[in-house]
Amino acid sequence: MTVTDERTSADTAALIMDLQSVGLRIETDLETSRKGGAGPSDSGMLWVEGVPVTVPPNATSPYALRAEDSGQAIFRDGVKVAAVSGTQRPRFYDLETADGVPYHQIALLHLDSLASTVVQACNYWGNSDQCGFCGIGLSLAAGATIAKKTPEMLAEVAVAARDLDGAVDATLTTGSSVAPDRGALYVAKCGQAVKEAAGLPVEVQFEPPRDLAVIDQVHDMGVDSVGIHVESFDPAVLARVAPGKFRTGIDTYFRAWERAVALFGEGRVSTYVILGMGEDPDLTVEMCRRAVDIGVYPFVVPLRPVAGSLMEDVPAPAREYTEPIYRRVAGFLEAKGLGADTAVAGCARCQACSSLNLVQQSGGATPCGSGGGTPGVFQIGKRPSA
Repeated sequence: MTVTDERTSADTAALIMDLQSVGLRIETDLETSRKGGAGPSDSGMLWVEGVPVTVPPNATSPYALRAEDSGQAIFRDGVKVAAVSGTQRPRFYDLETADGVPYHQIALLHLDSLASTVVQACNYWGNSDQCGFCGIGLSLAAGATIAKKTPEMLAEVAVAARDLDGAVDATLTTGSSVAPDRGALYVAKCGQAVKEAAGLPVEVQFEPPRDLAVIDQVHDMGVDSVGIHVESFDPAVLARVAPGKFRTGIDTYFRAWERAVALFGEGRVSTYVILGMGEDPDLTVEMCRRAVDIGVYPFVVPLRPVAGSLMEDVPAPAREYTEPIYRRVAGFLEAKGLGADTAVAGCARCQACSSLNLVQQSGGATPCGSGGGTPGVFQIGKRPSA
């Protein structure tokens, strides 16, 4: 949803960047929140001034979510700074399949996007390859989900989410598999079932398959977009926090993206780029530029520490660190003609975990070729420790 003018858009972008760094004190009921899992874990899911946002709860945040006569709002120092809406429990959560599986154990509604980890297991989990930022095994251990969702289950839930709660797209991911396709074909089969049953745009997410021709098979199943997530462009960070991805190699990701862009089109291939894990910010920006140049949307997000994960005690990066990176990457996207609207489905379409699209929409992008932005204000700072 667009905001009414440039000033409002810029103010909203600044507020959301702050919230995603320092979190939000929850002083009222917040129905749509999530713990564990591989997506926006440990998050409150809100519409802030009409913008979808996931925000980490934080009892010491200067921002508070409070009830008021017209609903809910965010306050700072007793002053209302933003209206909030859309936090009610989805209606489809109260349904279950014929054999008794609750719909909310099959898929969740992330604001207006249906999301599911179709195989709640990963060959990196529980060993020396475990990704430090991930919590894929936590929600399964807590009984909040089931180990494997079938295409039929997901199709059934997608229709209900569309009809009862207005879901506008579906995002399906999976833990990495030891199989040659890395799990891509099964998640794509699930995506095909959702698209055929509910007619929703669908993104599927997977690791680079060993044979890149698998991406052709995924495309032939009719899904709309793909996410192939490198997580960090800094090899030293990958070696430390995601050893399996490090061994795959960043060049392998680029080859997979090139193949996918040729099939799905520019802007319909995305990759997560997490900030705040100790990465080199200038290297990160340069590699985002390289990704944008080939038509990939680098979905830049701040680290969201997940309780129970290996990085649960690493703080989210400050706005002073993330904002100049957002501005420069937004400049590359603007020059290429890419944005959330070109993503069609998935995390890059939703944007709730990032301020990247808000910065781009508000005119805050740093024009290509202008360096780090306004001297003394938007220069990239030193890398955060992790």
